[in-house]
Amino acid sequence: MKKLAIFASGSGSNAENLIRFFQNHPDVRISLVYSNKADAYVLERIKPYQIPGRVMDKNALVDGSLLKELEKEGVNMIVLAGFLKLVPFAFIQSFKGPIINLHPSLLPAYGGKGMHGMHVHEAVIAAKEKQSGITIHHVNEQYDQGAIIKQYTTDVAHDDTPSTLASKIHDLEMTYLPVVVEQVALQL
Repeated sequence: MKKLAIFASGSGSNAENLIRFFQNHPDVRISLVYSNKADAYVLERIKPYQIPGRVMDKNALVDGSLLKELEKEGVNMIVLAGFLKLVPFAFIQSFKGPIINLHPSLLPAYGGKGMHGMHVHEAVIAAKEKQSGITIHHVNEQYDQGAIIKQYTTDVAHDDTPSTLASKIHDLEMTYLPVVVEQVALQL
């Protein structure tokens, strides 16, 4: 059984979607959900699924305590789903499995520090892009610069707003993130 941990900072719709997708999976299980924010709605959202939700200490990514906890729990893979903190290189090197991230644009465009959520969609609309999408990629020591695993696109209509584009991107996330996470997990 492959055990996954989800790191999230916000509402947790992608975390919940992953939990539902893997709920009865024979080979993959979501074991833990971590947030760097005690008031993140993701911690409430996951309660009905009886998945442990934990708030990570502000030093947990650098002091080794989180690595020890993940190892003790047998976690094989980490999925960043709306997690806004930069994962330190030492943590990435020390964790034995893959760490992947979901980003709401077609990287390398509209990535980097501060480029998340509506900021991305506003930038895409302002640039009059014809397409946008999602990127699922490996995590490295730079925001949004790890090796790309998969990208999925959607057209940007002439009358799209940041909100309507956000809805299209969210649909892509709901459809494709679980599928790619499953593919990566089953290769472990």
